[in-house]
Amino acid sequence: MPVYEYEHVAKKCARGKRFDIRQGIDSERLSVCPDCGREVRRVISHVFVNTPRTNSDLKGMGFTKLVRRDKGVYENVTAAGGEGRLWDVNKPETKPCLRMKIKD
Repeated sequence: MPVYEYEHVAKKCARGKRFDIRQGIDSERLSVCPDCGREVRRVISHVFVNTPRTNSDLKGMGFTKLVRRDKGVYENVTAAGGEGRLWDVNKPETKPCLRMKIKD
């Protein structure tokens, strides 16, 4: 069940100015606080996005990172297994094999 964040419009109560509440995805938005009955509004919560920092992080997560080396030539810095390191856009046989990285 998702957790939604609400904020008191005027005065806060024992829950504080902002509070979280677990609701079903199909549930109606709260318009009043379940504790004090004062008006509340749903707010957009801050999110945490963890992005990979290194090429080996990307490789471990199954991503392919191509770095331009020349006009039409890219280096696959996350090459795995039998993948080639260089991809020349004029040579289709050098294109990275994404099936090696995509798994069900």
